[in-house]
Amino acid sequence: MSQKRVVITGMGAISSLGLGVERLWEGLIAGRSGIGHITHPDADDFLVKIAAEVTDFDPREYMDVKIVDRTLRFSQFAIAASKMAVEQAGLDISREMPQRVGVITSSTVDIGYIAKQGEVLRNKGPKRIDPLFITKQGPHMASAQVGMFLGAKGPNSSLYSACASGNDALGVALNYIRLGYADVMLAGGTDASISPVIIAGMGLLGALSREMDPTRASRPFDLNRSGFVYGEGVGMLMLESYEHAMRRGAPILAELAGAGWSFDAYSETAPDAEMEAVAMSVALQDAGVIPEEVDYINAHGTSTKLNDAGETRAIKAVFGDSVYRIPISANKSMIGHTIAAAGALEAIATVKTINEGIIPPTINYETPDPECDLDYVPNIARRANVGVALSNAFGFGGQNCCLVIRRFTD
Repeated sequence: MSQKRVVITGMGAISSLGLGVERLWEGLIAGRSGIGHITHPDADDFLVKIAAEVTDFDPREYMDVKIVDRTLRFSQFAIAASKMAVEQAGLDISREMPQRVGVITSSTVDIGYIAKQGEVLRNKGPKRIDPLFITKQGPHMASAQVGMFLGAKGPNSSLYSACASGNDALGVALNYIRLGYADVMLAGGTDASISPVIIAGMGLLGALSREMDPTRASRPFDLNRSGFVYGEGVGMLMLESYEHAMRRGAPILAELAGAGWSFDAYSETAPDAEMEAVAMSVALQDAGVIPEEVDYINAHGTSTKLNDAGETRAIKAVFGDSVYRIPISANKSMIGHTIAAAGALEAIATVKTINEGIIPPTINYETPDPECDLDYVPNIARRANVGVALSNAFGFGGQNCCLVIRRFTD
């Protein structure tokens, strides 16, 4: 028996390239970097001085000031992007059974906010910390706030699987609909965790690029790559069962055809190419797609030595001799690594690639690496007919989730 089809009917995004899906897309296909010098916190004493920050977001443009006062930036991102997705999808919750509409988000704990409240506790005492500390900082609050904003009373949950989180949320939402728990799921990832603790810790770990020129710092698959660039942002997608979307005349952007998971069980930091290949293969199988049908791969492509070489080996293991015909590109070269939001933002970019027939480039690709010898669409966007795409996400710690997104055909 065939699985229930799940389609994408709305999308919302905020990234260092700007507010909205179109700003994200225009920046990606132009090969424009959204990476700059850190403005907050003051980075003078830090080993790492660059990040992909969102600099033009005013939450009051998307929600009441009372909600702004009661939420942190990651939840505000989620609410704003969800509003964009709902508007594009044309979903009117008053016409729905609210218990059949759900929300699932991925988000990173705001360690910076927690650290500041710890300082208040130490310096001023327990009665001076933020009285809304518990309700603000909980990573589940993004999905809770989105659910309250929308009036959605169906499944509502949150998850975190590091860099695989955004894909993970979309894959779980896909299966919620397939299993009949919901007709509509608003799903994605949000991350606003750039903070002194994060930048200092990641810098000492050696995972972040210490390049001084921010626009050249993220260079996935290039021989001289030196680490990833921390970013922030959000991607939210409206998923619906095919039947539900057709019944209400929704604009169908693409089909979320499959998802696949695996776990390395290997290392806290180093990836395992063999298990990354498993996640890709499971996603293809789940979608009923053979490797020869894949027209494009949106790579995890973090710009670290181990990840990019490992992902290249994994792709070769899945696609064999046909691998050199497949264009591959890395959005993180322009928007940095947005951690919990990365998979969702890249899924949005993949939908746009399918609809617009343009593959965003991997910028800053200058010196080929013998270990990374595939077609990474270097520096300039490319026109292509993409009917089936694979979008990869491999988490720091070994949690992997890959998605298959397909052009919608009735």
